[in-house]
Amino acid sequence: MTSPAFHSALIEELDALLPLSVPNGDALIARRDAIAKAMDGTLTLQDRERIKGEIVALFREAEAAASAYAELKDSVKSLAARWKHADSNATGIAPGRGSAVHANATGRIDHLGASTYIEKGWSLLSLGDAVAAEQAFVRAIELAPNSSEAESLRGWAQMMQENYDSALLTFHNVLLREPQNALARTNVGYICLRKKIYGEAIEHLSRAIRLNEDRRATLYAHLYLGQVYYEREMFDDADMFFRKAIELGPNLLQAWYELGRSQWYAGQREEANESWRAGAAANKFNPWGKRCAELLVSVEQGGAPPR
Repeated sequence: MTSPAFHSALIEELDALLPLSVPNGDALIARRDAIAKAMDGTLTLQDRERIKGEIVALFREAEAAASAYAELKDSVKSLAARWKHADSNATGIAPGRGSAVHANATGRIDHLGASTYIEKGWSLLSLGDAVAAEQAFVRAIELAPNSSEAESLRGWAQMMQENYDSALLTFHNVLLREPQNALARTNVGYICLRKKIYGEAIEHLSRAIRLNEDRRATLYAHLYLGQVYYEREMFDDADMFFRKAIELGPNLLQAWYELGRSQWYAGQREEANESWRAGAAANKFNPWGKRCAELLVSVEQGGAPPR
């Protein structure tokens, strides 16, 4: 019978035989560099919209190429699993045991496939493409029907499209299965915020923070609680939650944007400018980093942040 070490060595050898770049990788990199160069100058609103479209299109093509490469890699690894199964049968191992190995390999590939679509959907959601993100999460649910993470993220994508009733139904299904699901709880809180049901929003978001079982849910629960208190003009409380969100997720630049707004309307104009400067400096390509930079220019010219 073949040893586990030999089987691992075969996997490593197969990995080494696969191409080291995704299809059309050079062309994708060239387009990325061209977009980055285009953003070095002063941009008009038309330029920004055009570049946003180019970034989303490039991201989708890169994801498709990477997904094709990952599928090829997994299919080759499945050959190794089949080879091991055949080798086991040849050495007299009972067929039932060999079949179990094959079934496990298939299940693993399905799980990896679902994870790939979850990551793809989350990246699209971060770029603001909620429609494409929802499609990715639907595919993840097809591959892993019991994935509460995929279903919760689908609800998030529906929520970002302002399909609040559909999102609530999605979150309701998750919470029926898992009453302690923090991600679903956080997003129900956000929908209550948007519907101006502030008491229920605080209840759901505070509970998600107490659960503290999902880093992403805890982070956004702080951000949304800050927004609840901002809308109620309780600026000190809003500041506390926005600062905690920044502490938990330094890359969540929306928190810098929201903190600046809260400080501005609390009469702390210079502190607000500093918050927007920090958000803009953190990542000038991030949509919220750009908003911070634009708002800073606007207020310096006598404007005011949106209420």
